[in-house]
Amino acid sequence: MAPAKPVKKGGPKGPPPKAAKPAARPAAPAGKTAERPEPKPQPAKRSGQMNVRPLRDRVLVRRLDEGEQKVGGIIIPDTAKEKPQRAEVVAVGSGRILENGDRVPLTVKAGDTVLVGKWSGTDVKIDGTEYLIIKEDEILGIEG
Repeated sequence: MAPAKPVKKGGPKGPPPKAAKPAARPAAPAGKTAERPEPKPQPAKRSGQMNVRPLRDRVLVRRLDEGEQKVGGIIIPDTAKEKPQRAEVVAVGSGRILENGDRVPLTVKAGDTVLVGKWSGTDVKIDGTEYLIIKEDEILGIEG
């Protein structure tokens, strides 16, 4: 009897083939760099400035948080909290126009802290921040 042949690892056909390496990228000619498409120019973002300017007698405000409310040691969730009535004026319009065509400038200016009604104005979201656009008549008062 003939002795049995030893079995090779990797199956009857031998070890698995090695993966081929990707072809190398040809080098750019001397003095030139590889061409890449130029990126499109992006509009410049102004840091700290608003892109929105209210019209006429409207005012753009940001509600100020009243802080976390606790009643008897229980923290009230955001959904049950009342809307804050204090707000900071972010931008103001050019002013109210009278019937004779004269323009009356607004009393409030950017940076003022004002009191607004809970349900007044229109809520808007700009750059991920919630703002409120209201008419000057809807402002109840100016703090300090």
